Amino acid sequence: MTFIESLPAGRNVLAAVAAGLLLASGGTAGAQAEAATTLGEAVTDGDVGIDLRYRYEFVDQDGFADNAHASTARLRLNYQTGTFQKFSAFGEFDYVAEVFLNDFNSLSGSSPSRNRYPAVADAKGADLNQLYLQFDSGAEDVVRIGRQKILYDNQRFVGAVGWRQNEQTYDGLSLDLRAAGETRFRYAYLTAVRRIFGSDVPAGRNDVDAHLLNANVMVASGWDVTPYYYRIDNKDVASFSTGTFGVRLSGKLPLREHSLQLAAEFANQTGISNNPVNYDARYFHVAATLLTAKDISAGIAFESLGGEQNDPTGSMSFKTPLATLHGFQGWADQFLTTPGGGVDDLYLSVSGKAGKWTLTGVYHDFSAASGSADWGSELDLSAGAAISERYSVLFKAALYDADAFSRNIRKFWIMFSGSY
Repeated sequence: MTFIESLPAGRNVLAAVAAGLLLASGGTAGAQAEAATTLGEAVTDGDVGIDLRYRYEFVDQDGFADNAHASTARLRLNYQTGTFQKFSAFGEFDYVAEVFLNDFNSLSGSSPSRNRYPAVADAKGADLNQLYLQFDSGAEDVVRIGRQKILYDNQRFVGAVGWRQNEQTYDGLSLDLRAAGETRFRYAYLTAVRRIFGSDVPAGRNDVDAHLLNANVMVASGWDVTPYYYRIDNKDVASFSTGTFGVRLSGKLPLREHSLQLAAEFANQTGISNNPVNYDARYFHVAATLLTAKDISAGIAFESLGGEQNDPTGSMSFKTPLATLHGFQGWADQFLTTPGGGVDDLYLSVSGKAGKWTLTGVYHDFSAASGSADWGSELDLSAGAAISERYSVLFKAALYDADAFSRNIRKFWIMFSGSY
């Protein structure tokens, strides 16, 4: 049992952490962490953070007699110590509560009596989200050990699943180092993945032996190349044991007062270690987005995750077990697991400002990467605004029309956030 696992769980921890944070800060939130002359000062002169997020999610999905109504609130408490001899520590605790409405299936056995409802993967409960020790050289070199978020690039392969109330974090060691010139090298060794399903069910934790390597190299002004290799040996979910090698190119081209943002990415994946399937699958993604001087953007992109037409289980399809999946292939989350024939996603997007509001629309056309099947289409819409410096609101919708994959689904969200 690790130190983190030996800590008590539940609401008593929430109360204890809240009290401890307030006592450590002298009862005031928002104090700025800074270099300390003694270890004691570093511990007491830190920065307390409080984050509140409420969300209502409605799901109408064909095949279910009842619609899902999920009303959940997340309280997040964190504490960043001051710095002593270039070392600091950070702790973060979450508690997710169901507020009045809980007609939804939070998945993975966390709500066994609610299988008649569509899924909303926001399980209630307490979670030690992050707890790590950090060394910062002061020259853009950072080393962390403990439980932490890890965000690489656009989070297509390694992310925190920040949309869900309970984030995905990792137990392990991470390095973010500055090499020659503008080159950055990142490496992480992971022993466990703390998934979004919470600590009360087995699916909430995967034991892994994973090595993540990622380098960002500036090849010209405004242009970066990022080669990477992610080797994930998953002890609990054998199909997630994968080796993925790839490279990403991104940059901007000036177009008078506008600019064109371009990205291209290719990756190859194989099954490794305890994976029972020996397969070879490919991934590629190309995107072009016009950014105007009037805060309007319009883009077109194509993303493909390879698969085999004659593999109904999807065991030979390209997998992204550590990704922030909600940001890709539609907000309706119908492609969290790649279908047997893979998936091609041709999508168009537009975004703009209307006063304080940011308005976004995305249209997806899905089809099989192997074979000629038409999976369906989806329209995603959102409107978000900062009400003040501390508060924000978001309205969001996802409308998926099924063809040869899944079923028709309609999702709507209302979300309020506050940070202190």
